[in-house]
Formats: sequence, structure tokens, C-alpha cells
Amino acid sequence: MMRRRRLSIAGLIIFAAGVVLGLAAVGGGTSSPGRNSNPRELPGNAGRHVTRADSESMLGLQNATPAPAQMGGGPLQMVPPTRSSFMASWQKVSGAIGYRLDVSTSASFDSYVNGYHDLDVGDVNGRVVTALNPGTTYYYRMRAYNATGMTSANSGVMAAMTSASAGLIINSTFDFSITSNPNAAAIEATINGAVSIYESLFSDPITIQILFRYSATAPDGTRLSASTISESDYGVYSVPWNTYINALVADASTSSDATANLSLPTTALSPNLGVSSANGRAVALNTPPTMSANGTVGSGGPYDGIVTLNSTAPVQFNRPTSATNFDAQTSTEHEIDEILGLGSHLGSSGSNLRPQDLFSWSSPAVRNLTSSGVRYFSINAGATNIINFNQNSAGDFGDWQSPPCPQANPFVQNAFSCAGQSSDITATSPEGISLDVIGYNLVNGISCMQQNSATRCYNNYSEAASVFQSSAAACLNYCNSNNAEACEWNSSSGQCYVESGASCLQGGVNGWYAGVSGVA
Repeated sequence: MMRRRRLSIAGLIIFAAGVVLGLAAVGGGTSSPGRNSNPRELPGNAGRHVTRADSESMLGLQNATPAPAQMGGGPLQMVPPTRSSFMASWQKVSGAIGYRLDVSTSASFDSYVNGYHDLDVGDVNGRVVTALNPGTTYYYRMRAYNATGMTSANSGVMAAMTSASAGLIINSTFDFSITSNPNAAAIEATINGAVSIYESLFSDPITIQILFRYSATAPDGTRLSASTISESDYGVYSVPWNTYINALVADASTSSDATANLSLPTTALSPNLGVSSANGRAVALNTPPTMSANGTVGSGGPYDGIVTLNSTAPVQFNRPTSATNFDAQTSTEHEIDEILGLGSHLGSSGSNLRPQDLFSWSSPAVRNLTSSGVRYFSINAGATNIINFNQNSAGDFGDWQSPPCPQANPFVQNAFSCAGQSSDITATSPEGISLDVIGYNLVNGISCMQQNSATRCYNNYSEAASVFQSSAAACLNYCNSNNAEACEWNSSSGQCYVESGASCLQGGVNGWYAGVSGVA
């Protein structure tokens, strides 16, 4: 086993006993099919990654108590419906000890969504409804019950629609350790918030199956260490070198892909590559889920991976994150990244590289696949250092190097987490770029970016009025948010230009954008 260490409904319900409950909920998916008929790759083993607290923060963990996961009755972190889920919420009312939920595709409830007929959700103030179909209208209603066993009439029928956009689907399954928790709604809302980010960023027509847990033990029952904030377990396939490389090259869809593929090795650096089941499907390989709920792998396993948040750590499920707590959404995103395929072969027992190892350098044109010396992430053969990899054996070698807390850039994949800090993956964060170049397809990624018109990397464009941006990275974010085909940042004036209708020039142009840290 590889082991990696770290981080409205606006209706009324009336009890027969006369208790009046006011309810409110927000708004509905299954899976999109695989996209290949290739022979199935050979399953490998199980991978594991653990997110750890920074050494300074670890001192405070010894006597820490778990942070309340957004106490019942308080407002939830609300997120829009995803392609396969929506968040239902309501105000808890005195006298009720629990609520029952119905969900249907029919306003008359003559049929029910599997698992959502008279579902006892417990004494919580919300529920994420999962495993739904994209672009589908769902109807739901609630009933409340009290300690005497009396159940209210149905609430008014409310409608919610899942996102109709095509693209990546993460199908979340919530373990009993979450659904039985008094703060289940807050935990589920945080996880759904993380999932919604990935679905908004990537357009791959695949469905990824993840089991989420909130527990003091790993899926196999092993007690989590005191320094553990979160953990991920996932299935890994052993894919022949040429099979993966050819699939990766064929999957290219962005300028980062084009740049990164030019830096791929011309000869195999290992017989096979250790590819997560989710990553394999992202590049059209036949790598179905293999993981069972106990963390073992084998044919028929329903999950691509499992995310466990440590219930004994001070993990906070709403933002802003207090100075003594760790951000649950950041940790959730870190572990989702691992299931999607980020990680290094370093620290594992095998010799096969992982996809992210293809972009590990010590200097221009010099690879570093060891835990010695400088090692950094680059997509242009080492010319641009996007971010340093962690070389501290106490952390994971596939994560980013972590400065002392508080961190100036507390990226999602930093090897060690800091209390009181949070961040999310974006299209232009090191995590977003990494997932892009190992095979995931960014939505509305710009075609190219340049600094200064002397090194133009596009033509046939129309230019919008410029705005001031403090850096190339800030300009890139602005261009992405405005759906630009290309982008220009003037390093002297700070002016940022959104270009539309552009076609990119790739041959020998020095203005090709290479990542957050700079330009190739």
C-alpha cells in the first residue's frame, strides 16, 4: 500500500399536537457514463494520503477538542446545486426531535428517488441530496416528528433543479459517521461546497464516486494519529507507460496541456505508471472504481476513493476559520485532489512513477525524481518553477513545500496545514494546473497569455477595455472570469486586456503562459 501523510422550502408543518414548524430548503443527479470501450487496465493497489498539521499547530492539538461543526439551528454554508446534488435546509424548531424527507421527480410523489422516501434524517437542519441526474427538476417535502412519536403533515412541495451543464460529476456518498452526527448538515454542506468547485472547473464527461467519512479511524479501522487532519484512500491502476502517455497526449485541450506535453519524456522512466482510477477515466482509459468502504480494492468496489475527516481534530465546517481550528473544506479539497490523481511515487514501496512525477524538475531541462535537493513543479521542462514540491519526509512528497505558519500562500496541496487558514483550488492555482496537465479538462480555460505586446502569442483578436491588475496571475484570473480566449498583461503599466475571437500562435513564441509564477 502506498501511504502518504499529511491534510425555500417555504411551507408550514403542523404537528397533531399543535407545534408549528417553519421549513426552508434549497435546491437536485446520478452519473454520466464512461467514455471509452478500451480493454480494462490491470488494477494495482490502494493508495493512501494523510494531511497533517504543521509542527507548530500540532502542539496545540494535544489538548484540543473537536470544533463544533456549525451548531444546530445556525445558518448553513449554502452552495448552489451541483450536477448531481442539492442542499436542502430548514430552521430547527422547538418540539421536533427529527425530520423525514421525501424526494421525487414527480410533484405528486407517485414515485421516489432511490433512498429518499420517508428518510429519517435525524435532528438536523439540512441534508445534501445526492446521486441525482444533471438538468433534472426534483420535488421534495418534509415531515417533522416529536418525542411522543407524533408526525406532522407534509410540508408544501418545493422544487429544485440540478445543474444542466455538461462536465465532471463527483457523486458523494455520506457515511453513517456523517449522517448520524448532530451537525451532519454542516458537514455535508462543506463537502458539497468543495465538490461544487471541481464540477465548476472541469468538463470531463466522467463520474467520480467518493465516500466521505467523519471519524477517528481510517476505513480499515486503524486509529488516526493525533497530527492527522484528514486522510484519503483510493484505488490505483498499474498502467503501461506508453498506454498512459498516449492517452494523456490525445486528451490535451488547453495551452497548459500543449506546453506540458512538449516536456514529456521521450523514453519510459518506469515500466508502468500508478494511475488513480479517476485519473485513468479522465484520459479515456478503462479504469472503473475498485475501492470498498473498508479501504480494500478489488473488482466491483463501488468507490474511486474515500475521504476521512478526523473527528478528534479541531476541524471547522464553516468559514471564516478561527485561529485555533483547521478548515474542513480545504482539507476536503486536498483529499479529493489525491483521489483525482495528484501525488508522487516517492515515499511508496513501488518504483512506478505517478503522473505528477512527469513534471518534477530541479532546474531547466533537469528532472528530479528523488527526495534530495530542490524539486519543483513545472510544465515547460523546468524553465518556470510554478511551486516547490515538499522534500520533508514527515510530509507527503507529492504535496507542495510548506513555509512556517501562518503561510503567505496556504495552497490546498501544501504538505502541512495551518490553523486559522483556508484556500480553494482554482483554474490557475498550482492544483488546478496540475490536474489540468495530468488529464482533466478545465472549463473555459484561456488559450494563451502573454506579457507585453512585443511577444504576442495570438492573432485575429478583438480587445476589450483594459483594467489594472497587480500581477500576471491576477490578470489571468480576471481573464478567466471574463471567458477570454486570450489575455495580455502589461508588466510596466499593470494593464490587463481581455481578448476575444483570438487564435493562438504556438511555434517558438516566448509569451506562452506557463503558470502562476510567470511566463515561459
